[in-house]
Order: sequence, then C-alpha cells, then structure tokens
Amino acid sequence: MSHHHQHHSSSKNLGIAFFLNLVFTIIEFIGGYWVNSVAIISDAVHDLGDSLSLGFAWVLERKAIKSPSKRFSFGYRRFSLLGALINSIILVLGSIFVIREAILRLQEPQNPDASGMFFLALLGVAVNGYAAWKVSFGRTLNEKVITWHLLEDVLGWVAVLIASMAIYFWEIPLLDPILSLAITFFILWNVIRRIKETLLIFLQSQPAEIDRELLEKKLLQIPGISSIHHTHIWSLDGERHVFSTHLKLKNVNSLEEIARIKQAVKKQLEPFHFEHITLETELEGDLCEFE
Repeated sequence: MSHHHQHHSSSKNLGIAFFLNLVFTIIEFIGGYWVNSVAIISDAVHDLGDSLSLGFAWVLERKAIKSPSKRFSFGYRRFSLLGALINSIILVLGSIFVIREAILRLQEPQNPDASGMFFLALLGVAVNGYAAWKVSFGRTLNEKVITWHLLEDVLGWVAVLIASMAIYFWEIPLLDPILSLAITFFILWNVIRRIKETLLIFLQSQPAEIDRELLEKKLLQIPGISSIHHTHIWSLDGERHVFSTHLKLKNVNSLEEIARIKQAVKKQLEPFHFEHITLETELEGDLCEFE
C-alpha cells in the first residue's frame, strides 16, 4: 500500500470517527438529561472535547498528505505529529476532568434511571467501538492517540453498562465512579507514554527500532568505504524516517565508483524504508569539519 493511499485511508477513518463522535455527543447530552444521569452528562462533556480533538486531528491528517512546498521542504508529515501531541494533551485534561467528577460522585452518590443508562451504554459501546475499530488500523501516531481516545470512551461505556445493571439490581451507585477511576488511570498511563514518544520525535530523537552502530558496521563492509561519520537518523512522524551521513572513501578513482558505492549504501538502507536519504562523500585526504 502506498504512503499516499495510507494517509488517504487515515484521513477517511478520522473523518468517520469525528462525525460519529460528534453526533453521539449530542445524543449523550439529550439522553443524560432524559435519564437524569450526571455521569452521562459528564461523559458527554468529555466526548465533546474528544469531538473537537478528532476534528482537529482530521484537519491535520488531511494537511499531512500535501506535497512538499518551498516553506515545508520535507512536506507536511509533522502536522500529523502535531495533532498527536495536541490530542494527547486534550486527553490528559479530559481525564483529569473525569477523575474530578468521579471523586465528586464518590462523595455524593446518585441513583439515576438505571434502565435508561443501560440502553444509552449499549449505544455508546456500539458507536465508539466501531469508531475505535476503524481508526485502530492506522499506523501514524496521530491515529494511535485517537484510538486511545476512543478506547477510553468504549471502556467508559462498558463501566456505565455494568454500573447501570448494578444500580438496577443491587443499588450500588458507587460502582460507576470506582470503575471510571480505574479505567481513566489505565488510559492516562498509556497516553503519558505516547506523549513521551511524541516529544522524543519532536526533539528529533533517533528511532528506537534502528540500531545506528549496527547499521554503520554494515555500511563499512561495502568495498571503498574506509569510515563513516556525522550520521543522523530521525523521524518525520514516527513512521517515516530520515537518514544522512558522511562517507570517507578509499581507493576510488572515478565518479562511476562513487556512484556504485552510493548505490550499494542505498541498497543496504532499503529494509529501513527511509523517506529521505542524504549521502556526502569525501576522498582520502579531504578534511571535514564534522569528522
């Protein structure tokens, strides 16, 4: 599958998730008021934040597939990364809001319409579950963060479903806020990990799955290369990486030999699927300020 087709699919999935979430948020507000459930109204506020972040992610993902320009010579891949960071922050703030509401409900338990909660919860699991399933096939960090957004909503509605049955049969109103806290802390832990990963990419950290020393050893085995220096490996968006290095050459007497060595280097780099490769060659005796 081509990168352009992957991003087209990514944008389409985010668009579907956005519209589903927005429509369901409206249903939540109406349904929460109808069943007199503070928990559902609170979740509607949280889902409203999700809808805004999904819409923002959708716009950024569409921006990310544009061709490079004079201003953005690497293209717009990192706009998707920006969306991942902003959505992570929104999710953290939303989780703090959910924790606050859960604590308040622990202090003052309420008994809403349990049967109404049950049917709204079934609808919530179905809608958010479908949206999470659509986005879960994505490979970008943006889609991964959005998947956690939607997964939080699915698990939250499962908690509401269980709590509604407990309230209906055994009158245990405290179960809802307790489950909400457990789920929120679980999601929050994963999102914080994702924020760390996103920040490392923003700071141009070397991708964890690439061993630079091992890669340089393989390149040194190519005939004509005596040493390698000033090697840099970083990522555009967590999926597409960039590679640059200086090659010190030996026993090279023609431009054809230099071209052959460069081709051999690119062949060794093929398994890593680098989006951009920059190779600078230096002959024996040449001085390099970066060496």
